[in-house]
Amino acid sequence: MPTTDTHDTHGTPHPGSATQLHMSLAETATAHNYQPLPVVLASGQGAWVTDVDGHRYLDCLAGYSALNFGHGHPRLTAAAQEQLARLTLTSRAFHNDRLGPFCRDLAELAGMDLVLPMNTGAEAVETAIKVARKWGYERKGVTPDRATVIVADGNFHGRTTTIVSFSNDPVARDGFGPFTPGFRTVPYGDSAALEAAVDENTVAVLLEPIQGEAGVLIPPPGYLQAVRDVCTRENVLFIADEIQSGLGRTGTTFACDAEDVTPDVYVLGKALGGGIVPVSAVVSRHDVLDVIRPGSHGSTFGGNPLAAAVGHAVVELLRSGEYQARAAELGERLRTRLEDLVGHGAVAVRSRGLWAGIDLDPTLITGRQACMRLLDRGILAKDTHGSTIRLAPPLVIESGQLDWLCDQLGEVLARPAG
Repeated sequence: MPTTDTHDTHGTPHPGSATQLHMSLAETATAHNYQPLPVVLASGQGAWVTDVDGHRYLDCLAGYSALNFGHGHPRLTAAAQEQLARLTLTSRAFHNDRLGPFCRDLAELAGMDLVLPMNTGAEAVETAIKVARKWGYERKGVTPDRATVIVADGNFHGRTTTIVSFSNDPVARDGFGPFTPGFRTVPYGDSAALEAAVDENTVAVLLEPIQGEAGVLIPPPGYLQAVRDVCTRENVLFIADEIQSGLGRTGTTFACDAEDVTPDVYVLGKALGGGIVPVSAVVSRHDVLDVIRPGSHGSTFGGNPLAAAVGHAVVELLRSGEYQARAAELGERLRTRLEDLVGHGAVAVRSRGLWAGIDLDPTLITGRQACMRLLDRGILAKDTHGSTIRLAPPLVIESGQLDWLCDQLGEVLARPAG
């Protein structure tokens, strides 16, 4: 693997380099809502990306799972290019010939009836909340304007005003009040606390089957089934936010499949657009989504022909199960290699499929420092919550590349930060 074709010292670009020029421009003209690593990417293919100075990197973040199928997947780019030449947008004021096939096949993949297409993940979460509230009033008989949704500590469902209202991340919340009411928070992984929080106004439980932003937190065995049982018993919708965990990432089509659990509503995004266009969706049954009627919800770009064409191609890739099986097989290899690092700079590892959270010893190195050192070695990864790094390589990564990634991480952790 190319370990010399990277920046010289801790990801710091050379003065006057193309990287430095682009970073300076972004610093001047872009709002500072992110703190990216000092790398400026210009092209990508498969699991690899190349920056503006010609350095190659193994992409081990994959756009927070938006690039499950890698950069420039030929079937996805072909679908996009073909559609670009035909028709890109009609709005939902008219039908288009790509929407029906996409929604039909996505619903079939999820074992559901209907699809409500949107664009971004946060839009899909907002849509699911609206659907749940309307379902509660029309189907469950909840008193108007009293509906509540149960959520979990440590959640990350987006950053809209409503969504940050039930976040406990101070960075996402501070300065954005007043907050939207109607949410009740319980500890993640505690089904007894969840059950105790249900009352006559509860319309839904909104959960990530695996909490991604929190550090790839995997709930205890049986938790998802217990949530399913509570929701069924109490006539409450189980909404599974599979925006990061779904569509092959964890070794199954959906993370809920690990416990053979089917929620009432799937919230999907990221990988659904193949890393090409924003595509998200709420997928459910007739009795849930039929509460949405003309004029009650919509989006100018939701279900546009280009998005539907790419989304349909993604569904086709998942039909064979090849990518799910690949994530499961390589995920076992990744888990074994990462667990060998516990006690050698890592204090804990959590993984499911090709998705891992590694807690580092904060007395030795921070997550940011580790990511900067990995950048030096030609690997892109992301830190979270100070001393944790996340790995989510594209599902097209090769076993040798995965081993090289683990070798480099081991060498980074073997040298305490100075």
